[in-house]
Amino acid sequence: MSSAVSTRSAAAVRTRTPATRSRRRPRHAVAHVVLGVGGFLMAFPFLWQIIMSLSTNSQVRSVVPTFWPGTLQWHNYVDVFAQLPFLPQLGVSVTITVIRTVAQIVLCTLAGYAFARMRFRGRNLLLGLVLSILLVPSQVYLLSQYQIVQSLGWLNTIPGIVAPGLFSAFGTFLMRTAFMNLPNELEEAARIDGANPWQIFTRVMMPLVRSNISVLAITTVLFSWNELLWPLVVTTYANLQPLAAGLATLSGSVTVDYPIIMAASLMATAPVLIAFILLQRRVIDGIASSGLK
Repeated sequence: MSSAVSTRSAAAVRTRTPATRSRRRPRHAVAHVVLGVGGFLMAFPFLWQIIMSLSTNSQVRSVVPTFWPGTLQWHNYVDVFAQLPFLPQLGVSVTITVIRTVAQIVLCTLAGYAFARMRFRGRNLLLGLVLSILLVPSQVYLLSQYQIVQSLGWLNTIPGIVAPGLFSAFGTFLMRTAFMNLPNELEEAARIDGANPWQIFTRVMMPLVRSNISVLAITTVLFSWNELLWPLVVTTYANLQPLAAGLATLSGSVTVDYPIIMAASLMATAPVLIAFILLQRRVIDGIASSGLK
């Protein structure tokens, strides 16, 4: 009896499958069209930037848009090196980004673990003071930071650019939330096995928050690579500025060579874009697991 029922149900499923698939195909086609149009709209500014970087300045300034230049101006990318110390500025950007990323991973994970798992007097007060930094715009304490850097003799130096970004309240809050979501039984089991607090932190807790560490590293890299205001304040020499500040100097007061600016912007974006393509899956998994939007 049961075999007969299963046979009839299987046959019914087979008879319904082609019709169901035929009804789903239009839905899938519409979804693909909508996603394709949305993807094109999001990628169009980047494509337009590439076209502008290969055009002449007169074509960019023309009232009627030139969607494709007659002759590709590849020399615009060569002219970037003549108008901008690109390689020194690239080295400064890479150095700043690496130092800040490593420092924030170390300091923010330690601070987040202390606020989430350790009990000490004044913990909540200190946490409130740290999180209050998120409520204040960075421009408010720009002058005080400049005075500190100036008193230390760090103007026009990499330490002067790096110092304000070695620690962040956002990273501390992110890692504190990650450690708080872990069960207490993990620490108790590690203590029973004879692990000390440092071993619990490095061997038990840290591997479980790798996705959150990835998110912290991603946000730090993007912030450090794109930061503009602070490097412009503390540096006056072009070869000591990062790429973001160097690109700002390409805009002249009389004329603006837009193709050169677009070419330089693409060259400055390339390292981060290549890193994102190589680490795309890890980036998406880290952001998805952390709940960051």
